[in-house]
Amino acid sequence: MLEAGTNPKSTTVKRCVTNALRAFLVAVPVFMFQGMTSTAQTVEAPLPPAAKPDPNAPSVPREDQIINLLDREPEPLFSDVETSYAPTLRSLAAPDGEGLDQGALYLMAKLTQDSQPLDDGLVWRIYSDTTNANGRLELVATSMGGDAEFRLDPGSYLVHTAFGYAQSTNRVVLGKEVQSKMLTLNAGGIKFGAAMKDGEAIDQEQVTFDVYGMSFDERGERNKIVGNITPGSIIRLSADTYHVVSRYGSVNAVIRADIQVLPGKLTEATILHKAADITLKLVNERGGEAIANTTWSVLSAGGHVVVEATGAFPDFVLAEGEYEALARNNGRTYLHTFEVAPGQDREVEVVTSISELVTQGAASAN
Repeated sequence: MLEAGTNPKSTTVKRCVTNALRAFLVAVPVFMFQGMTSTAQTVEAPLPPAAKPDPNAPSVPREDQIINLLDREPEPLFSDVETSYAPTLRSLAAPDGEGLDQGALYLMAKLTQDSQPLDDGLVWRIYSDTTNANGRLELVATSMGGDAEFRLDPGSYLVHTAFGYAQSTNRVVLGKEVQSKMLTLNAGGIKFGAAMKDGEAIDQEQVTFDVYGMSFDERGERNKIVGNITPGSIIRLSADTYHVVSRYGSVNAVIRADIQVLPGKLTEATILHKAADITLKLVNERGGEAIANTTWSVLSAGGHVVVEATGAFPDFVLAEGEYEALARNNGRTYLHTFEVAPGQDREVEVVTSISELVTQGAASAN
């Protein structure tokens, strides 16, 4: 596995220890769909993400004007194809038998130029290229699965093709004839996984992934493509590089990595977290019963509030590092310093007894 990003961890004085996060990304394209090669490649460790633009900076007019969808030229990925398919001409004939009344459009799609046509997972949508009274394109027909056949009146149409989150839109001009077209999606996919760096088990139910585009908008934010992906899921995407954010729990165990999707390949990406599940308890003595109605604040080594909760057994997943647990109960405040080691889930007891606090203070002084 390759190290995808490291934040140095200092081991100096208390409250001067910074949290460290290291991401390890293993991304190996493997055989995914029919017609694809099995050549293995390794995605190298990504560079740090580009700096966000200043959200307060004055807006700059776009150099390239937004192109009206109706004025778009057909995309080169949409091409005519020879096929043995031929709809029954009688089914296209007008009732009076004077000739064809509609045209036939037969559509197929494949991942790459060299792969076989897909037989499942496609969504085809046919739109009229003129807007209705509400200023919207009218949906004429839909089909799901593999190849698709449409019987349409002569005219110009927009064909939208979706394969997961890989999408393409093309214009077709159809007369009273049969047309067969092939779409090359130039798409691949990512299969997501999560683990701990040193092989310790990780609670898969607490891990999620979000996929973003690489560019920032004028507000300094990335465009989220899909979120809340669970480990083991396969997401189909256009061939490109994506910014992936993996969260373990809901506090601060967050790992980021840039992952490349190759056309016709399945990139198997495993994010390695450095965190642990911590349960806090306020007790009168070591091993005692937890005291209810306790308000908690967990502070970072720099004194910033990381998370807050109320209860006898608050439970959090925390990134590797040093923390302080601040417990408030019955008008009194108790403070305890603890460390989080990757994969070492445990209970942290905050003791109220004076003797325990004195012992802890003497040990800290030494």
